[in-house]
Amino acid sequence: MSKLKALREQKNLTQEELSERSKISVRTIQRIESGTQPKGHTLRALAQTLEIEESLLLQEEAIISHEDHEVKTEVAEESETVNYSLIKMINLSSLLFVVAPPLNILAPFLLMFITKQRNGLTKQIISLQMFWTAMAPIVFMIGIFLKLGKEFTLILMILIALSNVFMILRNAAEIDRKKKLYFKLKFSML
Repeated sequence: MSKLKALREQKNLTQEELSERSKISVRTIQRIESGTQPKGHTLRALAQTLEIEESLLLQEEAIISHEDHEVKTEVAEESETVNYSLIKMINLSSLLFVVAPPLNILAPFLLMFITKQRNGLTKQIISLQMFWTAMAPIVFMIGIFLKLGKEFTLILMILIALSNVFMILRNAAEIDRKKKLYFKLKFSML
């Protein structure tokens, strides 16, 4: 497996997603993954997109660092142990606690460890719940400060909870169809 492919999969990106983010063509990414050395702008863009040092992308078969071997091993272990039905269950566990925000993070977090599904998808699911839990009170407070009445406050509370329900259900459907998340953050909070 090439270094680019291992690093791309570790970040849970498809070739198309990496292409879109790095502004490098999918064909170029395919060539690099099949053994071509990245150079110049391509090397810089891919390294910046993957948030790594440029030297990690260079294919020097004679010198394989211990760190690189760990990355490949970790990626291989993750791809072997990914159970999408368990990931879907971890995602749906947040539904039980939509109205009790700290628990909507704790339930999937505990399930992640119990089911041994410590991969990019589960970390993104938990990060998304953490982000939603942080943003929901902010949106609610802004709604209260607008002083639009008690009815508006009630509607706002319902809309905030429904937005989380929609995110969870939409991600569950996407896990079934494409084995990835529909709603995800560009960063991980874990």
